[in-house]
Amino acid sequence: MSGEFGRVVRIERTFQATVEEVFDAWTSPEVMRRWFHCEPDWDTPEAEVDLRVGGKVRVVMRRPDGTKAEAQGEYTLIERPHRLAMTWTFDDDPSNEQLLELSFAQSEGSTTVLLVNSRISTDERRDSQDEGWHGCLDELERVLGVARDVSGP
Repeated sequence: MSGEFGRVVRIERTFQATVEEVFDAWTSPEVMRRWFHCEPDWDTPEAEVDLRVGGKVRVVMRRPDGTKAEAQGEYTLIERPHRLAMTWTFDDDPSNEQLLELSFAQSEGSTTVLLVNSRISTDERRDSQDEGWHGCLDELERVLGVARDVSGP
């Protein structure tokens, strides 16, 4: 999808977790280090969060060969636990400041997340980020499922 905000990735995913658990997974550095990478064999050695409007967020993902991919941004909206927005820039394309908007809605014990990543500079980058966000959300689902299994139904 593309439009006045450049190319856009839009993904909706439902998790078997409370809205607070899912929101906090996006804002807790400890939890982000467990899931914020786009492939199961990657890891996230660094995650930093200053959770306030104007505060910074930064994530470093590491591939199996040891190379790293870094992304960072600044929070523009925080409405816990329902909405979160931030600028988003990758280290390999610092001139392309993107916007990441997340909404969280709970219904009967599950939470649906709508992720909209806009202002993406090229079709190729959009396709890569679409794949990357799907992978990240798969990892988030795995982490939330483990948390749910440990704590009970």
